[in-house]
Amino acid sequence: MFVLEQVGRALLLSFSMFWEVLWPLALGFLLSAVVQSVVSRQAVAGALGRFDLRGVALACGFGAASSSCSYAAVAVARALFRKGASFANAVIFEFASTNLVFELGLVLLVLLGWQFLAAELAGGLLMVAILAVIFKWTLRRRMVEQAREQAEKGLAGRMEGHGEMDMSVTEGPFLRRLFSPKALTSIAHYFYMDVASLWQDLLLGFLIAGALAAWVPERFWQAFFLTDHPVLAQVWGPLVGPVTSMISFVCSVGNVPLAAVLWNGGISFGGVISFIFADLIILPIVNIHRRYYGGRMSLYLLSVSYVAMALAGLLVELAFQALGIVPRHFRVTVLESRPEWNYTTFLDIAFLTLMAVLAWRFLTTGGRDMLRMMSAPPQRHAMEGGHGHHH
Repeated sequence: MFVLEQVGRALLLSFSMFWEVLWPLALGFLLSAVVQSVVSRQAVAGALGRFDLRGVALACGFGAASSSCSYAAVAVARALFRKGASFANAVIFEFASTNLVFELGLVLLVLLGWQFLAAELAGGLLMVAILAVIFKWTLRRRMVEQAREQAEKGLAGRMEGHGEMDMSVTEGPFLRRLFSPKALTSIAHYFYMDVASLWQDLLLGFLIAGALAAWVPERFWQAFFLTDHPVLAQVWGPLVGPVTSMISFVCSVGNVPLAAVLWNGGISFGGVISFIFADLIILPIVNIHRRYYGGRMSLYLLSVSYVAMALAGLLVELAFQALGIVPRHFRVTVLESRPEWNYTTFLDIAFLTLMAVLAWRFLTTGGRDMLRMMSAPPQRHAMEGGHGHHH
């Protein structure tokens, strides 16, 4: 009986968290799908050719506007690299698309509050700047050439189809494009591609967060995050945040519920930020980087990413402290709240309705075949000439 009770408690916590963030997630996916529908991939690759300030800024912007699934981001980055983007820009695109996307910001805002959203944006830009500097000084041409040779082999990772897909509607004036039937189809497809590529991570994120919240005593977290030593904790948090993320295997938005649990456990503000940034060094992605760019480059990316995340988390906390806006340790009550008739529920119902409309459009315009293609290796679908233009 006890075991069932505990499992039930964990599941209830998971569901409560999911219910709180359902509408911001759906809204984020919708915004992301709209942007992907009107910005073409080919144009993006062309704009990211040079590793200079403009290139980095564009990589950030395009990344923030693309799909937030880490696996898809990694696949898209390789596609951009192969189409002519500079390697450094492709990696920065990858970071922006998992750390500066709409849905991540919205979920952070709802679960943890505006300070975390502000820190995620400031820290994300700071991390990109740190990465750009590190790349400028340490990324050798020889390594990039080896990475290119490996990338050209086209070994499959995950979400390859996503990397190759371009369904953007680019003819005509912006608003007419946006409200055309073709754009609705495109938005529905991008929306459900993102859902398809992220649902496992989200599910895992909520389940792990529910289990940790229900079963791990706060004393454990407090000891682990050195809450009795505030100065040490400030440095320790950003160092250990990414490591915790690495072994949690959850990427992108799935990280936020976990971050809420760690915050309740006493991790420092900067620790939460660097934990959230660390979705591109989880073990499955390190492995995909190895397949894409070779072992040496994947270790290089792992180490420079870790340095950039830990440093960004620490610096953001210090900056926010100087401004006096680091939140005091409050309990994230969302973990304990139950669904009730309030604005969250009304928004959830509205977005579920919208999702149903998009699902209908998706299924009636060849969405199922599209999903099958997404999980197929890209070589085959390049031979069929399918680059999303067969609609």
